[in-house]
Amino acid sequence: MVLALVSVSFSAMAQDDPTLKYSVATNSFWSNWFIQVGGQWNAWYSAEEHGAGLDRSPLEDFRSNPGAAVAIGKWFTPGIGLRTKLMGIWGKQVRADLQGNAVGKFNKFWLLNEHVLFNLSNMLCGYNPDRVWNFIPFAGAGVGRSMSYNRYGMDLSVGILNEFRLSRKVFLNLELGWNRIETDIDGFNPVLDPGNRGWDTHDNLLYAELGLTFNLGKGTWDKVPDIAAIKALHQSQIDALNGQLADANAEIDRLNNLIKNHKCPEPPKVRAIAPPATVYFYCDKTKSGPSYSRDLVDVRALAKYAMEQGADVLVTGYADSATGKPDHNQWLSDERAKTVVEEVVGVGVNRSKITAVGKGGVDILSPFELNRRATVEVR
Repeated sequence: MVLALVSVSFSAMAQDDPTLKYSVATNSFWSNWFIQVGGQWNAWYSAEEHGAGLDRSPLEDFRSNPGAAVAIGKWFTPGIGLRTKLMGIWGKQVRADLQGNAVGKFNKFWLLNEHVLFNLSNMLCGYNPDRVWNFIPFAGAGVGRSMSYNRYGMDLSVGILNEFRLSRKVFLNLELGWNRIETDIDGFNPVLDPGNRGWDTHDNLLYAELGLTFNLGKGTWDKVPDIAAIKALHQSQIDALNGQLADANAEIDRLNNLIKNHKCPEPPKVRAIAPPATVYFYCDKTKSGPSYSRDLVDVRALAKYAMEQGADVLVTGYADSATGKPDHNQWLSDERAKTVVEEVVGVGVNRSKITAVGKGGVDILSPFELNRRATVEVR
């Protein structure tokens, strides 16, 4: 229930953020799994030592021991995850003898806990796959068993997991945790003093753990698509088509004026004049454009027509004057013309029939992006 509520509220936060700082695309169920292994130093504070006045230092031999842990888990969002953790092996039963001396009796045990993980680094600062340090508090509950005394007990656990990025697949872990366990987990279930409160009513295990996390499969999240950029690309393609239409209309007007102003009583018997073909390019590019492949269909058709008529071909390259320096724009227009010449030659037109001209940066068409082009005319 906590996981569902936090996920919903976190998703709502992401939708309200116009910068999409927290938004990521949903991954499949099999993505974002991980396993952890680590070594521990644990310290036991038993309920039965209440009132004995024993030294509370976690480094005392009678209450501390090494341990080991292994866990498997999954991140459901960059900020929320679940983990199943098994830890234990060596522990202590801590109490005082009749003379008041500390007694630390060995107690082999294990604890199995389910934790909810909260990656506050991603939740507060936004998802970053290359972040060096992730700060991850956790809380959970589970069950434990004393193997030395064959006793079971329930427990609650909280802690902080610090992950330090070594690579996309491997992290170094430093974890600090506290387990509050039923009193019989260490093999001893005393009759507690009615004055016992809080810490002294249960067995407590404090631990520090150093280990590694290994991401299984895909361990990252994809940012949501930039819809504004996709719309801008579509608009640029529409603008390119509008530019082609403007060129065609201008050529029709020119031909109509030629026909209207022609003074010969009869039209000369010459070949039909084909309208020019136009190829559009991206900014500072000489090989591709928003409609490059579609534009080449018109160029090749015009080249075949020139071959059939034995006509010359004029290829003119342009750049837009709104961007770039004049020298660079001249080079850019020359290279665009050369690119289209190669397409015309590829159809079969002899190079001697082709004239290539670069006009440099111009401001003929509006918007200025439409000036990034090369035209092909039959002469």
